[in-house]
Amino acid sequence: MSPHGADALRIAGLSRFSSVDWPGRLVATVFLQGCPWDCHYCHNPELIDPRAPGRMPWSEVGGFLAGRVGMLDGVVFSGGEPTLQRGLPDALDRVRGLGFGAGLHTGGAYPGLLEPLLPRLDGIGLDIKALPDDYETVTGRGPSGAAALRSLDLVLDEQRRRAATARPLEVEVRTTVHPDLIDPGRLGALADLLAERGVRRWALQRFRAAGTRCGPARGAPPSLEGLPRTRFSELIVR
Repeated sequence: MSPHGADALRIAGLSRFSSVDWPGRLVATVFLQGCPWDCHYCHNPELIDPRAPGRMPWSEVGGFLAGRVGMLDGVVFSGGEPTLQRGLPDALDRVRGLGFGAGLHTGGAYPGLLEPLLPRLDGIGLDIKALPDDYETVTGRGPSGAAALRSLDLVLDEQRRRAATARPLEVEVRTTVHPDLIDPGRLGALADLLAERGVRRWALQRFRAAGTRCGPARGAPPSLEGLPRTRFSELIVR
């Protein structure tokens, strides 16, 4: 087994049908084990441990996908932090070889690993969690904002490069709005930062305590009324 092949992936789970993981497409979602961050509101805390083994082999996932050609639009790799695993490029190539669109959910923790994946992707959901200087309060892992911002720039550069081609890159930047971690002022500053960098589609995800270790928020949800909606092609609240 090659350490860089899809068969080496540590797969934590498979969602066989999803209409929400890639808006507008019906997909299967593959959850990969391991993440370098320990986000306060993480909804998949069992996927954080990078040493934990996988729960199913790629052969099982690949067999399922082979039977769904023509029935699914794409396959999304999520986590955890999928770019942590070196078998991901091969898995993306295999998915595209079957005719599926290839999607990725990432927090952008590893811009150097994300960059070579971008030409293989048809869609990407990138979590931008806070202003760069506030990242440690969310991720619990030191000055992590610089990596996320570098990943954002790489993704937007790839989107611009492919904008006029037959295979544009779908990009959704997502921010979870946790009342105890971001206030209206910081959220507005983040909106300006994203718009200035060229983000077109920004999805705000209201914090929900179900499935997290942090429990309910102490504060009230911040108002979203003052955000500069006209600076984005789409500003979505979920």
